[in-house]
Amino acid sequence: MDIYTDSRIVMTLDAGGTNLRFVAMRGGKPVTETISLPSNGADLNQCLANIIEGFIRVKSLCPKAPSAISFAFPGPADYPNGIIGDLGNLPGFRGGVALGPMLEGKFDIPTFINNDGDLFAYGEAIGGLLPHINSLLENAGSPKRYKNLFGITLGTGFGGGIVRDGELFTGDNSMAGEVWLLRNKFHPAMNAEESTCIRAVRRVYAELAEISLNAVPEPKDLFEIANGTRSGNQAAALEAFRCLGESAGDALGSALTLIDGLAVIGGGVSGAWPLFLPALVAELNGTYTGPDGKKFRRLASAAFNLEDSVQLAKFLKGETRTIKVPGSDRSLAYDPLQRVGVGMSRLGTSEAVAIGAYAFALQKIGPE
Repeated sequence: MDIYTDSRIVMTLDAGGTNLRFVAMRGGKPVTETISLPSNGADLNQCLANIIEGFIRVKSLCPKAPSAISFAFPGPADYPNGIIGDLGNLPGFRGGVALGPMLEGKFDIPTFINNDGDLFAYGEAIGGLLPHINSLLENAGSPKRYKNLFGITLGTGFGGGIVRDGELFTGDNSMAGEVWLLRNKFHPAMNAEESTCIRAVRRVYAELAEISLNAVPEPKDLFEIANGTRSGNQAAALEAFRCLGESAGDALGSALTLIDGLAVIGGGVSGAWPLFLPALVAELNGTYTGPDGKKFRRLASAAFNLEDSVQLAKFLKGETRTIKVPGSDRSLAYDPLQRVGVGMSRLGTSEAVAIGAYAFALQKIGPE
């Protein structure tokens, strides 16, 4: 499926605790302006009215009738059936709200809802990091190709999504990829998110700088402090981002042990990747210690930082060699280096989610 040549239009929504942003897409690109309305998350009736109003406005801007609605919405939810559960940032949703069926009845087109982490990973698998790396491997003459991708988002929370063999994997309860619920390396009684999000960076900075949490600058300011372009406790800022990377690496290590593929990072904190990505990859390349005291690799495969030019070159080169097929004159290219790589979003988080939502709808409704 080539979404970039598809002429069908899909209406999408970026649903947040404060605003609802609507746009229609065709060929993997927006074809309308973005319509923004308040979420009114504490008032279910008003929130639903705003969702309907937003799609009505976007539909009026479409150059032709849309074929589907597809968007990300917070969970917990029964995504395949379009039913939203009890939400934290939209507290008006309680007891199960059939949002998808409501929209299908109103607009008379298929409606698909997914988790934003899932759609982020799907978008990057279709038009982002996954095809980018495979193209680089092809140009480098490597026989290696990747089909599996684990996506994580670092921001207010810690989200995840899985693409397996080119298809979105959501699990039997729409809960696959819930990386935020993995165990916290630094605080084993807590979940991983508490050391792998914006508030974690602020909390560690407060502790090391010996100031109150209320006095901690915003993450953008902490990034500048760490880089030495703004006054503040540079050592504390550097360590706060390093801890974020180590915690994310620990969680990602558990995920990649099961997924065995590439990993892509997005989210609001992702712009600070130079400060945390080295620690993340170092954690992936860490070791366990056996009862006999001997160490062995955390991952079966070597992990590479795809944003580092030296590591990327080694990743692309691999250890490709030519081997003979026994009993014949045939030869094969063989690369024995088992490896995974971690890179940053090539689309941007919002665009990846939108492309993921667009592609998911087209895949579900079938060929044009």
